[in-house]
Amino acid sequence: MGAAIIFAFANSVVLIGLIYLYARIAVKTRATYSVGLAVFAGLLLMNNLLTVFAYAAMAPLFGQDALPFLSGIGALEFAGLLILLKLTL
Repeated sequence: MGAAIIFAFANSVVLIGLIYLYARIAVKTRATYSVGLAVFAGLLLMNNLLTVFAYAAMAPLFGQDALPFLSGIGALEFAGLLILLKLTL
């Protein structure tokens, strides 16, 4: 469960960076696309923060068989967010 929590937290950190970048672009250019990206990243951030809380609070309720899948989902999302961050920079 620890790996899934770490990936969800790392996703949250990357999303905070993306929100900052998108908001900065939106302020400079007044582009509504950047505003939409910032809102989308904000919703993903809320999802990841809720995931961290849920994994931490309900860890005993998850079966050991589910843990590799939960960690894999977090790892794939982390990879996707890193690619998005690289493309944004």
